[in-house]
Amino acid sequence: MRIFLLGLTALAAAISGAAQKIHIGVFAGAAAYAGELNEKVFRPQTNHPVYGLSANYELSEILILRAGVNFGAVEGADRYSTDTFSLHRNLSFKSKISEISAIGEIYLMSLYDHPFAPYIFGGLAMYHFNPYAFDRNNEKVYLKPLSTEGEGIQGYNDKRPYSLTQMALPFGAGLKFAVNDNIRIGLEVGLRKLFTDYLDDVSTSYISQQDLLQAKGPKAVEMAYRGDEVDPNATYPAKGQQRGGSKINDYYYFGGLHLTYRLGGGSTGAGGALRGRKSKFGCPANVNTRYR
Repeated sequence: MRIFLLGLTALAAAISGAAQKIHIGVFAGAAAYAGELNEKVFRPQTNHPVYGLSANYELSEILILRAGVNFGAVEGADRYSTDTFSLHRNLSFKSKISEISAIGEIYLMSLYDHPFAPYIFGGLAMYHFNPYAFDRNNEKVYLKPLSTEGEGIQGYNDKRPYSLTQMALPFGAGLKFAVNDNIRIGLEVGLRKLFTDYLDDVSTSYISQQDLLQAKGPKAVEMAYRGDEVDPNATYPAKGQQRGGSKINDYYYFGGLHLTYRLGGGSTGAGGALRGRKSKFGCPANVNTRYR
């Protein structure tokens, strides 16, 4: 019986210790994208809210693993450009973004010793997108099924259909503040390196108007080139004429606040509590509380 009780005590202590390394978090901020339809980062007209949840685990005082889910939207439009080519092209898109990620955060100093610390992060993510635009009648039209650049159309074997669910490499940096040993607030900006240039459904060149009309119908032709909406005398570009720039893939960005709360209560962390940090009376914090 005594051995059983000791075992339960040890198990409870282990669970409590593990819980004190777990932080749950919420994220809120703005989402933006960089690609053919946006020349600037965080353009006010095309920014959208993003929000998410995270579970964080302290491997050490300066290394935290984060698993998260984020939901937001990105947008781009030639009408906001100052470039003549873009204004005459007159394309636009919008897409919701759903993302799951696994990220490692590396801090330059311990937040149990300092009130704030800069950090960098990087990892792996999977995201889903589905670009759409509004036609002349202001009706929503999803762009991928239209193969606006000939993706999947016979005779255009070099233009393969793109997947709406793909992998990405998130990375970025931030500055995190320790309100106390349990509550932290981080201000961060994270980029997502993508492996596609079709986040905005624009990448390479125009295909033949007749080929597109025959394969996908008049709506595809309407959404592939929209210069005639700003210039009635404009005509559909010739086959092979530039539509986008495929040398650099698209990116999307999340920037905002990440608030976390450490489970388990007490004043302990991965290795200490306010160690070296002084109280408001100028006295060192009681290091014995780190093992509570």
